Amino acid sequence: MDTDDARCRLDRERVSALADERTSWRHKSVPPELQGLTVAEVRARRPRLSELGTPLLTLSRPALEHNVRVMADWCAARGLSLAPHGKTTMAPQLWSQQVDAGAWAITVANASQLGVARAFGVTRVMVANSLISPQALRWVADELAAHGDLRVLVWADSVETVRLMHDALAAHVADVGPRPPLDVLVERGGAGGRTGARTLATSLDVARAIARSAHLRLAGVAGYEGALAHDSDEGSREVVRAWLHDLVEVHGQVSDAGLYETVEPIVSAGGSAFFDVVAEVLEPLTSAGVRVVLRSGAYQVHDDGFYRHVSPLGDEPRTDGPVLRPAMHAWVRVSSHPEPGLALLDGGKRDLPFDEGLPVVQLRRPRGPGEDPTPVTGCTVTALNDQHAFLRYDADGGAGGADGPVPIGDVLRLGLSHPCTAMDKWSLVPVIDDADAAEPAVVDLVRTYF
Repeated sequence: MDTDDARCRLDRERVSALADERTSWRHKSVPPELQGLTVAEVRARRPRLSELGTPLLTLSRPALEHNVRVMADWCAARGLSLAPHGKTTMAPQLWSQQVDAGAWAITVANASQLGVARAFGVTRVMVANSLISPQALRWVADELAAHGDLRVLVWADSVETVRLMHDALAAHVADVGPRPPLDVLVERGGAGGRTGARTLATSLDVARAIARSAHLRLAGVAGYEGALAHDSDEGSREVVRAWLHDLVEVHGQVSDAGLYETVEPIVSAGGSAFFDVVAEVLEPLTSAGVRVVLRSGAYQVHDDGFYRHVSPLGDEPRTDGPVLRPAMHAWVRVSSHPEPGLALLDGGKRDLPFDEGLPVVQLRRPRGPGEDPTPVTGCTVTALNDQHAFLRYDADGGAGGADGPVPIGDVLRLGLSHPCTAMDKWSLVPVIDDADAAEPAVVDLVRTYF
């Protein structure tokens, strides 16, 4: 485990200062009555969900807290480090929860996301990608020189990538003087997957090229298994398992060749769908002084769609521990009944994720005081336009009269799939105290930076 001095940190004053931001017309989640107030003032007022308009994305505070605690405990029980993928939320307030729970680092996907992490003082960042832009490399080198507590780790999957990084940093050092070496992990890929060296020989060539560079430091091996399979059946898990053994083989040969330039090499894998298999294969490395780093990101928000079914801690758990809870919901209003069996909702692709499954109707908000939310059945979202959702129901069933079970004006709660493409549509996301309550209260607003 990390000592206090070695823990990942971030600038809590900067995160706290987000509460001073004034809401305005720029934030589509905030109604005119609340615009002009600071986030802190909105938080103190605790407006009710019914005071906000539609469409709307919300986060559940109890679910967020539960999920962060569950994943932190799960990793700690296995001696694994967690570097949650910050791209899921791009919300430093939510990153802060993960760091408070013991996250070893925050993972990002590119230089601009790294810029957000550094703006909020994150001291250990893994860029799960290659970084070959000379401008980005110069900036990272200067950041490392200016901040002795900063560690940035990037990936490389080809000798050419290593050459480009080396040449850019060598030119910069020639211009401005010495800079600390940049930590690089060899990225191992798989057939049909995303980036990553496809063979052991290529992986070892990359490792040797990194080790030869005076401006780079070979820190470990890494990869992403999520692109190799897209469901949780045993066949998919076996594909992931085989790839993980390839990753272990790369690490073993790099280690045997004495190429590592750190006393604690890193082996990193683990999105949000197969972290149980990652732990199964990689956990034994921890007894040999290896830091095994998971990069799961979707667990914090979780969902009612893809991850609900595929996560090892989803509705069909494949590992020990409490199951995760969906923390995000959409709230939309029925705006039209243009024909029997069809209702149009006022949220669409600009507001809701749709790439890993369409939203699912869950309940109807109370229509008046003293009512409770009502479960909605027999209604299916079949398509999204930019600003509308198509909701279909059986018009011959006679439920609900001429307008079917959901008359114009009803507000519906939708379950969503894929937090990565939900959060990016909202710059300020209300956090509520109870998504199942008759009148949830807004207890915070989360700022995103996409």
